[in-house]
Amino acid sequence: MGDILVVDDEKDIRELVSDILVDEGYTTRLAKDSDEAFSEINTEAPDLIILDIWLKESKLDGIDILKAVRRDNPDIPIVIISGHGNIEIAVAAIKQGAYDFIQKPFNIDQLMVVISRAMETSKLRRENAALKVRDVTSSTMVGDSPIFKGLKSQLDKVTKTNARVMLTGASGAGKEVAARYIHANSDRAQAPFISVNSATIEPERMEEVLFGRETTERGHEPGLLEQAHGGFVFFDEVADMPNGTQSKILRVLVDQQFTRVGGSDKVRVDIRVISATNKDLRTEIAAGNFREELYHRLNVVPIEVPTLEDRREDIPLIANHFITELHNTQGLPLRKLSDETIAMLQTMAWPGNIRQLRNIVERVLILGADTGDISPEELPNNVIEENNDSPAHKSLAMLPLREAREMFERDYLMAQINRFGGNISKTANFVGMERSALHRKLKSLNVITTNKSGARVAEIDDTTG
Repeated sequence: MGDILVVDDEKDIRELVSDILVDEGYTTRLAKDSDEAFSEINTEAPDLIILDIWLKESKLDGIDILKAVRRDNPDIPIVIISGHGNIEIAVAAIKQGAYDFIQKPFNIDQLMVVISRAMETSKLRRENAALKVRDVTSSTMVGDSPIFKGLKSQLDKVTKTNARVMLTGASGAGKEVAARYIHANSDRAQAPFISVNSATIEPERMEEVLFGRETTERGHEPGLLEQAHGGFVFFDEVADMPNGTQSKILRVLVDQQFTRVGGSDKVRVDIRVISATNKDLRTEIAAGNFREELYHRLNVVPIEVPTLEDRREDIPLIANHFITELHNTQGLPLRKLSDETIAMLQTMAWPGNIRQLRNIVERVLILGADTGDISPEELPNNVIEENNDSPAHKSLAMLPLREAREMFERDYLMAQINRFGGNISKTANFVGMERSALHRKLKSLNVITTNKSGARVAEIDDTTG
């Protein structure tokens, strides 16, 4: 349930409190003075500290320990206990940031109520902090393909507005990077960017996380919307937001205000909302999983983020960007991709999109050599096997030579055309054919190029034959 540090100079009190907490399912650590307390905290920060004010033969008393912990570990709730308590000490402890004050001899039920609330506060703070800084995703957009330029042009058009943007696209395609790009180039660039992944928050805690909480004991504890005041809120995987929360978010978008959980006062906020989903929200609406009114409020400017397979031309640029980034942030080797490796990366399947490419680059830099070009042999075995072990590749052995050659040529040329973003001139130059000869070969193989989401892709022409 949680790790609690009990600091008291009286052994009997330490052990009594510990026994009570252990019976309630908590784990405990014990300290008799400030030295032992800081040793435990520095080893691993506890979820909660129960701290006696008066500590005999200790370098620091409880108030001094409280001040130090609040300075260095402000997210740890501290419950003060004292057998010599009075109103002045209680007020001093609360002013210094204690969660609550309990006087000895304490009532066990009262102690457990305070600890339960303090642990809940600790959990909420950790969730808020984790969601707020969730992962330091870059706002750098990388690419040079026509479809990428189209995406960037759309993003540039909305950066200086306050319009709500709905980003759609497959998982790992870079929707959060696009959202952070809008933020970084907006008039709110210096204001907060709060990322909320609707799929990772427990439904029963969603409202407290978003709207905050208000109690008579602790006053108000701000949620993520309040923390985002003046800036951006990014609702990632918005289709997974609980139905009850959807109606309240809709009201926030209409009124720009809300009420904290347990409170009655209206909290006014100025926020710009960007949302993202990898699901078809129209289908979710039809299934009763998403409110149509909320969809229309969020979907003011819809922007589709293309998959990595739709922008294969950009793979070398993106991979080199990750190599440089990982070198600068993690000290990994600064290496180059060989031409053969680039070709393999540009022709393989990318179900995990840009996220998958980053993971592969990071793995190669960690496990591979420190110098020299990155060769295809350094790519993870499963990548090479998946690239060469397709159903089409297996079926070649079952075909006559002429048909097998045609299948190979068709697959090879389609992969190269897609690699070069549908550019026939670049494809012809790479494969060593005259452009006119390549056109004739494609026609004989029933291969055509069509426009898909702003990019040219090769497909088999099913209308012939």
